[in-house]
Amino acid sequence: MSNKPLVLPDIRSRAGAFVAQWRDAEGYERGEAQSFIRDLLQVFGITRSTAVSYEKRAQRASTGQRGYIDALMPGTALIEMKSAGADLEKAEAQALDYRDSLIDSNPPDIIICSDFRRFRLLDLGAPDGEDGLLEFTLEELPQHVEDLMFLAGYRRTKFGSAEQEAASIKAAQLMAKLYEHLEATGYDDHQASIFLIRTLFCLYADDAGLWERDLFSRYIEERTSEDGSDLGAQLSTLYQALNRPESKRYGRDDDLIMAFPYVNGSVFGEAVDIPYFDRESRELLLQAAYFNWSSISPAIFGSLFQSVKSKKARRELGEHYTTETNILKLIRPLFLDELEEQFTKAHAKKRELEKLLDRLGALSFLDPACGCGNFLIIAYRELRALELRIHERLQQLDPSRAQLSLDAESRVHVHLSQFHGIELEEWPATIARTAMFLVEHQANQAVNLTLGYAVPMLPLADSSRIQVGNALRDDWAQLIPASADVYVFGNPPFLGHATRSTEQAEELRDVWERKDIGRLDYVTGWYKKAIDYFGPTPGRFAFVSTNSITQGEPVPALFGPIFEAGWRIRFAHRTFAWASEAPGAAAVYCTIVGFDREKSKARLFSYASVKGDAVEQPATTINGYLIDGPNVLVEQRRARLSPSLGPAVFGSMARDGGHLIVEPDDYAAVMDDPVAAKYVRPFIQAKELIHRTPRWCLWLVDLDPADVHRSPVLRERLEAVRAVRQESRAASTREMAATPHLFGQRSQPDVAYVCIPRHFSEDRPFATVASFDPEVICGDANFKAEDPDGFLFAILSSSMFITWQRAVGGRLKSDLRFSNTLVWNNLPLPELTEQDREKVAAAGRAVLDARALHPDRPLAEHYSSFAMSPELLKAHRALDAVVDKAFGAKRTCRSEQERQEVLFTRYAELTA
Repeated sequence: MSNKPLVLPDIRSRAGAFVAQWRDAEGYERGEAQSFIRDLLQVFGITRSTAVSYEKRAQRASTGQRGYIDALMPGTALIEMKSAGADLEKAEAQALDYRDSLIDSNPPDIIICSDFRRFRLLDLGAPDGEDGLLEFTLEELPQHVEDLMFLAGYRRTKFGSAEQEAASIKAAQLMAKLYEHLEATGYDDHQASIFLIRTLFCLYADDAGLWERDLFSRYIEERTSEDGSDLGAQLSTLYQALNRPESKRYGRDDDLIMAFPYVNGSVFGEAVDIPYFDRESRELLLQAAYFNWSSISPAIFGSLFQSVKSKKARRELGEHYTTETNILKLIRPLFLDELEEQFTKAHAKKRELEKLLDRLGALSFLDPACGCGNFLIIAYRELRALELRIHERLQQLDPSRAQLSLDAESRVHVHLSQFHGIELEEWPATIARTAMFLVEHQANQAVNLTLGYAVPMLPLADSSRIQVGNALRDDWAQLIPASADVYVFGNPPFLGHATRSTEQAEELRDVWERKDIGRLDYVTGWYKKAIDYFGPTPGRFAFVSTNSITQGEPVPALFGPIFEAGWRIRFAHRTFAWASEAPGAAAVYCTIVGFDREKSKARLFSYASVKGDAVEQPATTINGYLIDGPNVLVEQRRARLSPSLGPAVFGSMARDGGHLIVEPDDYAAVMDDPVAAKYVRPFIQAKELIHRTPRWCLWLVDLDPADVHRSPVLRERLEAVRAVRQESRAASTREMAATPHLFGQRSQPDVAYVCIPRHFSEDRPFATVASFDPEVICGDANFKAEDPDGFLFAILSSSMFITWQRAVGGRLKSDLRFSNTLVWNNLPLPELTEQDREKVAAAGRAVLDARALHPDRPLAEHYSSFAMSPELLKAHRALDAVVDKAFGAKRTCRSEQERQEVLFTRYAELTA
């Protein structure tokens, strides 16, 4: 078989000859079926019997009776022949019955039935909404060869489909079994990696038209013994041959070896030891060979293949990988949407379409955290698909182009050499290079199917530029110089300031050129490297990041230097759940932020829930909080911006080893001590505040020393507090041992106050705050602010406050984190008159009255996002009407976006 794949015109010509050959046949099933099938398959380049099982013995699933499948291509097609004039629907039912019994034989999705005069095709893997059924006559075969191109290794797979996903998972599981065998034999890890990559290449080539179908599986079957003892040596011989041009191979008299085309050293160049195989592992390899590899997704499979070395990851293969949908969230607004829009505008203009082709060929792409290449793979695939659509349109405008097939290779504008990556580890980098080749082959097959001419695939020449290195240490410009035609993007490691290693922290300091990197996430190093890489050069870059970069303290530290360097946010996806490609990892709450130096409209994508769908909204200016509003950066402030607000401070911290706290199980015993009972007070931490869990403390600020001697409970507990504090490593805590009856830090007010939890759920529509009298002790899991008139409670209970909290406050995972210096002290509430202040307070009291209608409910139930009482919801709406006006809104805001605009406008005014 030639290295150049069969193209549609060739196959149609062969199909015409087949029709002429069989047009006048008698159509006798028993005498002619095999010859008919063999001749049909030869139309599509299948000449060897090893690709197909003829007269395969099978059992009908419904009856248990034995029979024979006329022809079976595992994982591809089952062919059932009948005599001329037979009922093909009955033949199809019989074929399906046989298929259902093929439990261990990679059952095919396509059933082909024929009576020598007619064909009936059933595709069981057809997309939803399609019946997958096609019928045509023998004479019509040349017009339907495109529907049968799967026989030649071509597949029209819907990218991201459930079929492709399932095939990719199955393929990764097969490779994991092979790796387990190599691991068990003690094969060197590096060499095992090379061997797996080479085997993957051959398995894919067997099914995808790179060489004669099932040539690799035939080699295993014919050249290796059943006990597997010589399999490693024979594979080494084959892999050496694939690294040599046919004219320079040893043993050129071996027809089977010579049937394999020259690939080249990018896959087969490095010398490795001969692996050990036995009967069982040979069967594993044959099982993999019988699988149809042409249907895998290089993007999904690359993620899964990366995980085969981890025992835990192998157990969970298929449960976690980066979805194509999430990758497209980045590359579409970064460059793809714009290119497709240009294609639409140039649809009827031949010259503009040709310019767009040249434009595609001039672009370059860099993923400096490429892993197994998912982002590069999807970007390449989508650009090749766009290029193909342009060529199709040019053929429609100029039909003479269809006759120019000799220069097919030169007509491809998007090449692998335009795609660059940096990856820290060798294994995923190798996967990335191989997966890029696989997706290139799929793209070239699409050219063949659509335009009728093919691009030669072997030997491998063009390749993506994936280098192994540390992206935060390496000079990106050494891989590709910066220019306006370079797009930088990717998904750097998800490591927060608390989880990065000492070495990673040092890398971050060097990149940022500062000793204090505060709470900056590891991913921010890629942002700084990007702006240093481009310097004054125009360009675009975008990264997936944990959402913490757009919340709280890190925002000014990251976005300040980016904005100062002249970049603006081109597009952004606000917080959504990103499924990690690392097996066993939980979903991470992410954002995507893309930058350029252009003047086009910005695009902002929001989510009703972190696992929901994106909704795009137009934006004038997107600031560092991913809000359409003034480009301000909110930094920690010691003094309050608003003169209408009082201070919010931490609650009291016991530092007592738990001995000043009275838990429910101890309450009765403490209260039985009449002296200790005098000092028992309700104690509120965040859990008690939100869920109304009962808890108490001993509040001994007015302790009569004589009471200690009269109370066994006080004496025992205070002795325990003293011991705990004396043993502390902190000098300040050891000093507190002198006053064991007092909380370590005390800030309890002597007037009514509002209690604010340090963390609260993002799912609740309002902040879960409450008012208390001074007899209720506020713990340090909360903040508190003196609030005798209830004004501050009303402000904190408003939609305006929770909007500000969500925008500028930090988070713990997805939970909101209140901060006095960042959130409260920066709340941009204008100074209010006494009259306006009383209106706000009165609206807040109405909220408390609505809560009191259901006194048994804790705050968690009052503010369930699905079950707020109508009375409480009405009270909050009335409160919002008053508070929105207090912040300067011209009318009651109808959305969070409107409140964000008001808040950031006020903030810009108050800080001007």
